Amino acid sequence: MAKRQNSSSSSSAQNEVPTIAPAKGKLGVMIPGMGAVATTFVAGVHAVRKGIGQPIGSVTQMGTIRLGKRTEHRTPPIKDFVPLAGRDQLVFGSWDPIADNAYESAIHAGVLNKYEHLNPIKDFLSEIKPMPAAFDQYYVKRLQGTNVKQAKNKLELAEQIRQDIRDFKANNKCDRLVMIWAASTEIFLEEAACHQNLEAFEAAMEANDVNIAPSMLYAYAALMENVPFVNGAPGLTVDFPAILKLANDRGLPIGGKDFKTGQTLMKTVISPMLKARMLGVAGWYSTNILGNRDGEVLDDPESFKTKEESKLGVLEYILQPDMYPQLYGDIYHKVRINYYPPRGDAKEGWDNIDIFGWMGYPMQIKIDFLCRDSILAAPLVLDLALFFDLAHRAGMKGIQEWLSFYFKSPQHAPGLYPEHDLFIQQTKLKNTLRWLRGEELVTHVEE
Repeated sequence: MAKRQNSSSSSSAQNEVPTIAPAKGKLGVMIPGMGAVATTFVAGVHAVRKGIGQPIGSVTQMGTIRLGKRTEHRTPPIKDFVPLAGRDQLVFGSWDPIADNAYESAIHAGVLNKYEHLNPIKDFLSEIKPMPAAFDQYYVKRLQGTNVKQAKNKLELAEQIRQDIRDFKANNKCDRLVMIWAASTEIFLEEAACHQNLEAFEAAMEANDVNIAPSMLYAYAALMENVPFVNGAPGLTVDFPAILKLANDRGLPIGGKDFKTGQTLMKTVISPMLKARMLGVAGWYSTNILGNRDGEVLDDPESFKTKEESKLGVLEYILQPDMYPQLYGDIYHKVRINYYPPRGDAKEGWDNIDIFGWMGYPMQIKIDFLCRDSILAAPLVLDLALFFDLAHRAGMKGIQEWLSFYFKSPQHAPGLYPEHDLFIQQTKLKNTLRWLRGEELVTHVEE
């Protein structure tokens, strides 16, 4: 194969285009958290398989990729260009502290229409029953449940999760697995001594160290069972040295953090425009109302702190106030999330942006995004499952920065800053796909 500098992925140590193992057999998608996002994803995939829905919002299913010069008119669908697993190959498993099966959980979430989309696949969804979760209410104050594992310490809980993974793979005759954390946002944790190396981490699990959150147990268990791990929440989960080294040592892809859906998605579109035109920003006030389980969990200040850190970092990295102090050096940036039960999953994200232009004259932008949180997140889960499986089959290990497109707070290599600009992220994603197939990268120098 031809050799090319891998400028679009820090995850592959080699410059040579990799050999990608075929996507044969079943791909198991294991999801901690059978809530609104997970049930919308699972039900949506099966509804599409049954011909009663379309995978709108999924880049892998509906997107195309330009190859070569524009004059060549080569734009195949992404799912035909790279060897992704097909929808029919997917098998679903989950853990949750609430014992409701996927149908019951989907009804409770209230995202998809019961009669149009859930009842026609009720038998399929009812068969998906969550395994007992490694759950501790200390980390998610507003959530309770009885479908919970028991063990003398966290290391034993991790071992139970590992056994669940092995059993699920065998019982469903899966060839490969991926794990995607879609459970609730845990309380804010900072990196501690126990996160620095694997020995300290395992000792801390055995000692029930408070710095080891349940999501970390799932990440550890997944990697120990050779399963790629994706963090769809803003927690520390896989963003510390011990887990990073474990993933690299075992040749496994990891990534996160926090699915990029509503308000932050808009920020990663609007703020690059302001910066591109060198328009100043004096203040950016963001508030959200939502009424699903995520909103209830985030009503707790400790969980909100984790989400706030994820959402606040976007503007700083995109606008680069150190580089442009006259334009962005004194921004007042405030984020609010309010639990409002009547809205359910229909979240409203409202932004007031105070900007200034030529000669310092003030202007304003108002955005009111009435979105559906899980409807935006579900196609991301599908894409991430397929792309992380692809990365694994291509031998790409460690943080998958090329998939930053999907995250509010993208993980990145040590010493680098995260890329938040949606369009730079999209270019990075597509150039990585081109590189994987030995195609020239699109730079726009030669059209």
